[in-house]
Amino acid sequence: MLKVGLTGSIAVGKSYVCDVFRELGCHVLDADQTARDVVAPNTQGLARIVEEFGNEVLLPDGSLDRKKLGSIVFNDTAKRQLLNSIVHPLVIEEQNKWIAEREADDPTGIVIVDAALMIESGGYKRFDRLIVVWCHEEIQLERLMRRDGLDEDAAKTRIAAQMTQAEKKRFADHLIDTSEGFDDTRRRVREVYVRLVGN
Repeated sequence: MLKVGLTGSIAVGKSYVCDVFRELGCHVLDADQTARDVVAPNTQGLARIVEEFGNEVLLPDGSLDRKKLGSIVFNDTAKRQLLNSIVHPLVIEEQNKWIAEREADDPTGIVIVDAALMIESGGYKRFDRLIVVWCHEEIQLERLMRRDGLDEDAAKTRIAAQMTQAEKKRFADHLIDTSEGFDDTRRRVREVYVRLVGN
């Protein structure tokens, strides 16, 4: 089984790229969803977060107030690293379980794990190949403003909090540029898929 990591900065079109890989028959796991699952109510992950950040990060129903937690960690590197040290090992454990299940079902298949912080966390080293999804910076800014209803300054702050696209691209085995829209992106995904199958 070929194990592939997929990453890219905020608002570059990773979700669409993953949808196309799914259509092509790849097994795709969204690490964001896994990250939500490991901090769901009654999980060890949520208990650890409350232990470190207090009850104010909970909603009245006992689930995690992601916005509140985000506002605490967004501009505080030490707190963000603390949060990542709780969540990342749990996410990796779940990913490994999922990959083992897919491998048992489909030994010659391709699994793709989509994770925004795969390079920063060092998680990309677990994979046979790394795909970096990217687009031109002005398009990224426009997409983020539109998607999240942000003004330009807020969107630029979000983008600046991440590793730059240029840095991420240096780690890539395969690059997928989404700047030209859906049809062009689909063609580029198919090209990468053909190369993955050939490996």
